[in-house]
Amino acid sequence: AKAMKELRVHGQEKRYYHTRIGINGRMDTLQAAILLSKLEIFPEEVELRKKWGQLYKEMLGSSYKTQALLPNSTSVYAQFTIEVDDRENFIKRMTEFGVPTAVHYPIPLHLQPVYQNLGLKKGSFPLAENAGERVVSLPMHPYLDEASIEKVVTTVKKCIDG
Repeated sequence: AKAMKELRVHGQEKRYYHTRIGINGRMDTLQAAILLSKLEIFPEEVELRKKWGQLYKEMLGSSYKTQALLPNSTSVYAQFTIEVDDRENFIKRMTEFGVPTAVHYPIPLHLQPVYQNLGLKKGSFPLAENAGERVVSLPMHPYLDEASIEKVVTTVKKCIDG
């Protein structure tokens, strides 16, 4: 039973601590019914996410490190993630201004328990480890608007640049 519970939540024993390789399989009947109806608007929501992701990139400019895209590729921006030097302080200040943030991937894959047998350790992938300590996601969903994004970007700039 414990193994099945872990497998359905990405193999997590506890939040962000993966002891096995798993899937995101936590859907009940009600969720399935809702998702079926959402499929009708899915293409529109994807386009809106792309639009808001691009607007974030334009408004933040090149002074802030955002997720890079390979040439001829796109993103549906499940999250809009930036890198900051002092993440804890940044999150605290954003919260004080009423702007929510989230950290989705604080522990790189090679440091997850499920991969211990590979002999990888802290220092094996320094870029991934550095990113794991610096990444923070800004509000992202299809129902944002320009004013909301402008407020978030203005707040990001206040929190980083002072």
